[in-house]
Amino acid sequence: MRYGLLAGLLVHGALVALTLVSPRRPAWLAGLSFRVAAAYNEAPFLILLVVLVGTVPGLVDGWDEPAGQTLTLVLTLLLVAGLLVIAWRGSQARPVVAAALDEGLGPDWDEGLDRRLREQLDRRPPLGRMVLPVVLRPRDVEGLRNIPYGDAGRAHLLDLYRHRSRPDGAPVLVHVHAGGYAGGRKSQQSRALLFRLAQRGWVTISANYRLRPHASFVDHLADLKRVIAWVREHGSEYGADPGTLVLAGGSAGAHMSSIAALTPNEPRYQPGFPEADTSVSAVVGLYGWYGGYYEVGGPTSEAGPRGHDASGAPPFFVAHGAKDSLAHAETARRFVAHLRAASTEPVVYAELPAGQHSFDLFRSPRFTAVVDGVEAFVGAVRSRG
Repeated sequence: MRYGLLAGLLVHGALVALTLVSPRRPAWLAGLSFRVAAAYNEAPFLILLVVLVGTVPGLVDGWDEPAGQTLTLVLTLLLVAGLLVIAWRGSQARPVVAAALDEGLGPDWDEGLDRRLREQLDRRPPLGRMVLPVVLRPRDVEGLRNIPYGDAGRAHLLDLYRHRSRPDGAPVLVHVHAGGYAGGRKSQQSRALLFRLAQRGWVTISANYRLRPHASFVDHLADLKRVIAWVREHGSEYGADPGTLVLAGGSAGAHMSSIAALTPNEPRYQPGFPEADTSVSAVVGLYGWYGGYYEVGGPTSEAGPRGHDASGAPPFFVAHGAKDSLAHAETARRFVAHLRAASTEPVVYAELPAGQHSFDLFRSPRFTAVVDGVEAFVGAVRSRG
């Protein structure tokens, strides 16, 4: 019996089952679940291709033990079925995002948009992209790496993307990465979103910031506000018009972006540059952490988004996985309710069926639907002035 082949199928099967269930407890299993789901949940056809390439030759070769061949075939079929279920669940994000836009922006929100943007939500990613959903920088997008925005070395560097035609007066999106405030870097996440908007004439920025344990909550927040101040001071040198400046982030980045948007021009969070205008036009929160911050306090403290007055909040687009095992969907719902209770601006909330944490690493059908929704959302925000 070919034990290596069977062992590989059992490992893949266990990871597919973990992705399908997305357990919250125990903590170590929940952490493993979201890490596995980053690939299995968002690139199931790629995993399926890998499985079939490794399994089919072994199935068609002669076997000394027919029972082993039958077991291998059954396990392969179960694995294929599980991956197809995962792929189907990912395809359900598109109608959910469309419904969320209707609810948050109003049923006629798209009347002010051009036809291309209106059609965006009806598209499906091509089959080739579904099988190989890696994110590569398009040829028509220019990348400028490691631009300093402060004096903290590598922690104060940003990458900037723009169309190679270098348009003037471009709106700006600033992205801050996930990582629990203790890890991550600017080149890893939401690249499909950064490149899409850059192709559409935006200037998009992904920034590093100081991390734990050498930085505090105020340090992180000050770094993001310093990026905003840098865009207002230097953005025109790169064709940017900070009159439209959108914050985006995943997990800790969504936490930081939300608090920054709710505390514009707050001197306490702008040490050394208290006069800078750090207001923003909108926020995009992806699989956000909307709780507190370590030892500082809980979700309704200074260190939590719900601890800040939302009456002056800008428009928000919040996308969260219904099966997020790290930042539970209930926390996103509570934050959205906090915004809607006080703000007069639109709040779009898309709870993605079977979505997990870190769903933005691949150009998957789920994240493509979110990117389309974000593009429509920021288009609607700009059309409202």
